[in-house]
Amino acid sequence: VQLQASGGGLVQPGGSLRLSCAASGSIFSANVMGWYRQAPGKQRELVAIIGSGGNINYADSVKGRFTISRDSAKKTVYLQMNSLEPEDTAVYYCNINTKFKDYWGQGTLVTVSS
Repeated sequence: VQLQASGGGLVQPGGSLRLSCAASGSIFSANVMGWYRQAPGKQRELVAIIGSGGNINYADSVKGRFTISRDSAKKTVYLQMNSLEPEDTAVYYCNINTKFKDYWGQGTLVTVSS
């Protein structure tokens, strides 16, 4: 199984980006898909997760600005990021967690700067 993330880039403060992460291969259908991020010099942190039943959790720092969604048939998870702030600058990693295994994408860099 491989996870391919895309959509990162350079954006000005207040701007928007949409990240996508598509999985290839067979994945247990009951899973949690999510996004994590790691800023320079900091630990990786949860951004948002969405379960196969639709339950969603967000980090407090992104509530009201970011929206996570998934297309289970396409094994794809999305992260719509609005009102981006310099503090959102980080490498964003997608993740799929099942009761059997944890899968990680390669990361996509998001830079918020004027």
